[in-house]
Amino acid sequence: MIKILHLSDIHMGSGFSHGKINSQTGLNTRLEDFVKTLSRCIDRAIEEPVDLVLFGGDAFPDATPAPNVQEKFASQFRRLVDAEIPTVLLVGNHDQHAQGQGGASLCIYRTLGVPGFVVGDRLETHAIQTRNGPVQVITLPWLTRSTLLTRKETEGLSLADVNDLLIKRLEPALEGEIRRLDPNVPTVLLAHLMADRANLGAERFLAVGKGFTIPLSMLTRPCFDYVALGHVHKHQNLNQSNDPPVIYPGSIERVDFSEEKEDKGFVLIELEKGSAKWEFCQLSVRVFCTIEVDLSKAEDPQAVLIKAIGKKDIKDAVVRLIYKLRSEQLDQIDNPSLHQALKDAHTYTIQAELVSQLARPRVPELGAGNSIDPMAALKTYLESRADLKSLASEMLEAAESLLEGDKEVWLDAPEVEGEKAVGQLRLL
Repeated sequence: MIKILHLSDIHMGSGFSHGKINSQTGLNTRLEDFVKTLSRCIDRAIEEPVDLVLFGGDAFPDATPAPNVQEKFASQFRRLVDAEIPTVLLVGNHDQHAQGQGGASLCIYRTLGVPGFVVGDRLETHAIQTRNGPVQVITLPWLTRSTLLTRKETEGLSLADVNDLLIKRLEPALEGEIRRLDPNVPTVLLAHLMADRANLGAERFLAVGKGFTIPLSMLTRPCFDYVALGHVHKHQNLNQSNDPPVIYPGSIERVDFSEEKEDKGFVLIELEKGSAKWEFCQLSVRVFCTIEVDLSKAEDPQAVLIKAIGKKDIKDAVVRLIYKLRSEQLDQIDNPSLHQALKDAHTYTIQAELVSQLARPRVPELGAGNSIDPMAALKTYLESRADLKSLASEMLEAAESLLEGDKEVWLDAPEVEGEKAVGQLRLL
């Protein structure tokens, strides 16, 4: 039996906006979070000990991480070298420079000849000798259309047609690797990809038009004893029959609020030829907490906000407070009190959103059954709109001109930020 630890999507160096600078270390606290969490994964690998570590790709947010981020990543994986645990580092889409053109950040480990480290930057089979016997690992890194197709071949094709063509090219290439396998040795497919039955989160937006979706049927081959995936940040098993298990371990830390409710961890596997028993090991990671409140109908919006904050356990959490209110309620919000209520959070942001004017209740005087002339109706409406106060007199003059028979009137209006030539408002 061969013990394997499977982790993926570390993204070390991301999410700095959700952290702060540690005055003692000079490092962003979110970088420290990622280092601590990765350290727990390596601790478990050494404590078991496992015979092999499989990393499913996306070490960093991009292919050019800051030197201190690279150093923190390398120092943790160096512990596996010291423990003589073989490790396979797969290249994900975030590890590739310019979508495959110019190499990948992880290739430095192959260049330096790090003992026991295998870098999977191409479709290839690796025969690895562990303390408890041999294992075969087929590496399938993140593939783009340029990996298998030329620009001329894809010209004029829809995305669906390109995806079909890519699958047709990948199938024989993967089949070629399968035919060279030793049928008596346990086999793992280690792949960074988007599977067609995966429950996706933010990943659906990460590689639009750059990658392609792999059908699950291509992964559930009888020659594979375990399929180790990366790319999707939510842990899941795509093959409930477990023959073979097709597992996304998910990311080891929350990258942003889209992962607020997801469990984070890694997978431990006991592998034998023909079977694989696996266990998801949850990690304790930084909590993300969203507090969303609609104050538009509240008589005391400040009290409602403070009460909503008090209901949440925000200590050491990354918090975002989002509240909706009417424009006339702005003066009722005491921002210093909000900052005081959120002081126990690790970091926090406050976002106020004005309720759309389209959602405002009707002015009673203008309701059905009330008889009122057009000018009086307009005046009543404008009196209820504080945001139109600066334009009210001009709009009334324009309305009078229209009622007198003018076909068109031009009004001076404030320029809208970010737009040009919006200095006038035309009424027909």
